[in-house]
Amino acid sequence: MNILLVSPRTPGTFWSFRYALEFVSRKAPFPPLGLLTVAAMLPESWSLRLVDLDVAPLRDEAIEWADYVMIGGMIVHRDSVREVAERSRRLGRPVIAGGPLFTTGHQGFPEIDHFVLGEAEEIVPALVRDMIEGRVEHVYRADGFPSLDRTPVPRWDLIDPSHYAAMPVQFSRGCPFDCEFCDIVVMNGRVPRTKPPERVLAELEALRTRGWKGKVFLVDDNFIGNKRRVKELLRAVIDWRRRSGARMTFLTEASVNLAEDAELLSLMAEAGFKQVFLGIETPSLESLRECGKNQNLKRDLLDSVRTIQASGLEVMGGFILGFDNDTPDIFHRQFEFIQNSGIATAMVGLLTVLPRTRLHRRLASQNRILGESTGNNTEAVCNFLPVLGRDTLIEGYRRLVHSLYEPGAFYARARRLLARRRIRGPREHVGLREVVALVRSFWKLGVRGPGRREYLKFLGHALVHHPRGFALAVTLSIYGHHFRTVAERI
Repeated sequence: MNILLVSPRTPGTFWSFRYALEFVSRKAPFPPLGLLTVAAMLPESWSLRLVDLDVAPLRDEAIEWADYVMIGGMIVHRDSVREVAERSRRLGRPVIAGGPLFTTGHQGFPEIDHFVLGEAEEIVPALVRDMIEGRVEHVYRADGFPSLDRTPVPRWDLIDPSHYAAMPVQFSRGCPFDCEFCDIVVMNGRVPRTKPPERVLAELEALRTRGWKGKVFLVDDNFIGNKRRVKELLRAVIDWRRRSGARMTFLTEASVNLAEDAELLSLMAEAGFKQVFLGIETPSLESLRECGKNQNLKRDLLDSVRTIQASGLEVMGGFILGFDNDTPDIFHRQFEFIQNSGIATAMVGLLTVLPRTRLHRRLASQNRILGESTGNNTEAVCNFLPVLGRDTLIEGYRRLVHSLYEPGAFYARARRLLARRRIRGPREHVGLREVVALVRSFWKLGVRGPGRREYLKFLGHALVHHPRGFALAVTLSIYGHHFRTVAERI
């Protein structure tokens, strides 16, 4: 049987890193882990092809080759998914769709023939049987949250790693917290489930043997949701690195309570973790209480960020505007917090109401929902009635992101980060691509860019005062260009 797996096109958001990828000759930030994992669950005798629309176009010949088209996506991929589904239908090929976009809203896709809702591990065997017998059902729904003990190594052979800036690996699913606006609990539950360390090492070893030396993104909902199991994994990774000589480094997403555990921070640095994304959301205590982000209320957020930076990790941060308790000074407060934190990579977005969340239920009961979420919180669009008023919120958001990524403000944060971050653990791989990235950044940002004076001052400062952090300084400069470009388009 011929199966075509299609990853839809991702629009230009903070997370797309679209305007940074050109510097390192990559086409996408990372490949579609969900589709690659599902591919590994299909019979070995089947012929599989994968088309990632962030890397290459989807041609009619590829659709016509397939017996089934499998597509996975998130809410932000809705428009691209519809295009693929309509083309497949026009060419007479049935579509099987899965992923967060469909798990929380498959009813909105009447043009799609079949759906896999929830996690695939316990569903795929029945789906495969029905595909072989030619009687695929309209909906396959997971009854609960499966164990990850038998999740297979993704089919890395279906992609060309050189197209991507990082490779994704998953250790756990689920998050112990229940923020009102977040749909993780809906999809993956509140009890974090983990893979055995040896299974994660098998995935990393598969990447290493394919020659991967770059970044690996641990794409967990909250990497430290189960700290005991995380420490077991980190010790195993440290030992594996010593035995194998692996040169890859890691980034992940975690909660702010990471700052409380010095042992965990030390293990992450020794294992090769260089970056961590934190959902900080807001400096407003009232807004944190409103959304149930209680884990951020138990500590001084600035001190937590500085502690993590001092451990050797660059902190990337997520910030949200539009809570009911936000007051008109929230834009200034967010700016001051972000500047003082030294979080160079600050992803600020408008609150968006996602389906089946507690926020959706509350605002629906108040008749305040205006439409579906696009999944892109960098759009100056609000899908609910905010207390601040839509015009005030949207205009304040626009001013804030422009202010944050104005070269002077951005490089000031980057200098604070370099001053606070200790250089610990294995060094990141520096090869020809990285050298080329430096040359391209010098030309585009230091010669032609509107912020060239600030760029040159920043790199000169890094070279003199933080020479071991010079590679990070170049990376931050490139990230700043991406975020500035996205901000200009908001």
